[in-house]
Amino acid sequence: MLFYKIIKKNTHKEWVVLLHGLGGSSNIWFKQLRAFKKEFNILMVDLRGHGGSRHLSGEFSEYDWELVSRDIIAVLRENKISKAHFVGISLGTLLIRKINLLRPDMVKSMILGGSITKFNKRGRFLIKIGHIMKSKVPYMWLYKFFAWILMPKRNHYDSRMMFVKEAKNLSQEEFIKWFDLTSHIDNLYDDYYKETPNTPILYLMGEEDHMFINEVNRCMKQEKMSELVIIEKTGHVCNVDASERFNEMAVRFIKKQSSFIDTTERIKEHLNNH
Repeated sequence: MLFYKIIKKNTHKEWVVLLHGLGGSSNIWFKQLRAFKKEFNILMVDLRGHGGSRHLSGEFSEYDWELVSRDIIAVLRENKISKAHFVGISLGTLLIRKINLLRPDMVKSMILGGSITKFNKRGRFLIKIGHIMKSKVPYMWLYKFFAWILMPKRNHYDSRMMFVKEAKNLSQEEFIKWFDLTSHIDNLYDDYYKETPNTPILYLMGEEDHMFINEVNRCMKQEKMSELVIIEKTGHVCNVDASERFNEMAVRFIKKQSSFIDTTERIKEHLNNH
């Protein structure tokens, strides 16, 4: 089973699941913990081959979205968490999408920070270069290059360096398996929108997230229950670049959705009793 950490305040509090991106670990949420633990129970997961889950890296020769998403679902089941709000950054947002396809009953809402949707032309070109080079050069060369492309500005330095530091714990083989999933992002989104999802979504995007922000705007047109907040002077990893703003908007959204769900359930219970 994946390595995970739990901060549980109260059995009556809402559960929030935090999912990191490629090369990261649950450590990347350190700027969220103080704000989140005041309001919610927290589950943080280290993805297969990352952080405390490095012991699982050799179990499969390749990964797919369903496999790595069911890893997370298994952790929720282990801890008897039937429903939760999911917060992800970068690649973690794709896993939340897949979990919502597999088990929509478990997902109360989704907060997608630095959300990856379909790649733009520049992104598709860079991914092709990456696939050509992934077995020919040390993975950290590629990782540092992509980190710089995604987070090029001076004010992105802290988030860029944090992800580079975390990624040193990966292996070459593990990086390749996760990187190969990028070939299937378009298929994941095609499957997702076939289902016409009704789960509430909050996109938290950095104003300077040049690779993905325009694609998010296009994807929103297909969604009935999504909101977008653009955070000024912030890059791809907006939970680090602008943690206070990220926390404020995320906590407010979760509390709003929780209040709505509670009201809806009380109405249903009242109707059933009469």
